[in-house]
Amino acid sequence: MSYIIDRRLNGKHKSSVNRQRFLRRYRDHIRKAVEKAVNDRSIKDLDRGETITIPKRDIHEPVFGHGRGGVGSVVHPGNKEFNAGDKIPRPPQNGGGQGSGQGKASDHGEGEDEFAFQISQEEFLDCVFEDLALPNLVRKQLGDMTEFQIKHAGIVSEGTPSKLNLVRSMRNAYARRMVMSGDARRRLAELEELIQKLEQEQASGRTIDDTQLALLREKAATYQQKIDKTPFLDTYDLRYNHHVKEPQPSSKAVMFCVMDVSGSMTQETKNIAKRFFILLYLFLTRNYEKIEVVFIRHHTSAKEVTEEEFFYSRETGGTIVSSALKLMQKIIKQRYSPDQWNIYAAQASDGDNWDDDSRICQQVMEDGLIDLVQYFTYIEITPHDHQSLWYAYEKLQSAYSDRFAMRHILDVGDIYPVFRELFQRRLHEQLNA
Repeated sequence: MSYIIDRRLNGKHKSSVNRQRFLRRYRDHIRKAVEKAVNDRSIKDLDRGETITIPKRDIHEPVFGHGRGGVGSVVHPGNKEFNAGDKIPRPPQNGGGQGSGQGKASDHGEGEDEFAFQISQEEFLDCVFEDLALPNLVRKQLGDMTEFQIKHAGIVSEGTPSKLNLVRSMRNAYARRMVMSGDARRRLAELEELIQKLEQEQASGRTIDDTQLALLREKAATYQQKIDKTPFLDTYDLRYNHHVKEPQPSSKAVMFCVMDVSGSMTQETKNIAKRFFILLYLFLTRNYEKIEVVFIRHHTSAKEVTEEEFFYSRETGGTIVSSALKLMQKIIKQRYSPDQWNIYAAQASDGDNWDDDSRICQQVMEDGLIDLVQYFTYIEITPHDHQSLWYAYEKLQSAYSDRFAMRHILDVGDIYPVFRELFQRRLHEQLNA
């Protein structure tokens, strides 16, 4: 088994391998810091690195030292301040010296600063989206993909030496030699049989014509030379393995982001919903190259919008949630065939809905929309009791638990845990990965 060790230096003049080992060792501290950062940052400031602080008690390592043993004394030349037996006080470290502490001057106390280091944007996002995946992702749609696999496509007569097929080449050479020397071999066999017969008669005492025997031997030698001159291997015999690049089925997916922007959604609630979708959007665009995202905003009517308008538009109105589900169903039929696309949806709302529209939402889902998607997630953002839409969706969750999930968010601190819970990689997906 061979091992490749990457000894390239990064900007801090430390090995990249050592840095990865260090990040794995303090994984729990980094995770907690990243989770706190996700909850504390604004939606525009999520895609950057983070400073991680590790308490001194967690970075202590045992050290083996070699002492001289026994009791001894040392005299340092040039010492004018201390005599034998004097104790040298340790300088204070909690702001009393020129260190990095932020405390005020003090005449007592000692300690050590906590260890802090910076993780990059890539390392930050790796930790944010660790162990997350789109559930029930199935490989669909063979065409228009950039993923290829090299596949054996038969034998050809031209190619590079590295692709030479030795068995087929030697088989062709043997067949060619048999064809080219077939007549000579047949005539040689006849002459050898006749020569053997004459030699047996000569051995039994019968008189034979020596001139005729010599002529037969000369002809046999001529045929043997012809056979020997047949090339053992010719360029005509060479055969090469042929390989072609075959496109592979890829995970072709579309994610529908549906957000309620009605008047019942307070600005704080909208900001929480935006943070959730920002997290989802970063997750999708970072981990899946072949994925499309459709943004739908709704109040009394639904509209497909751009990414910028979805996150930052201030349009508002009443609340009819079913309009968004109907628009989503329409877009699927027009552009995203379930036979070719893995379809996902994430919906955020405060649960408030107009009159009997929650029942209509349940009906739209049961009449076919839920069967079109691989996974549908609903988050209700409210500090109060659940609204009518929650109770309508509860019936869907009990009937379609494999493809429908719903969670409740109270405040900003719930965003990241709920997000990870919704998109946590399943055990069977980990085993198949």
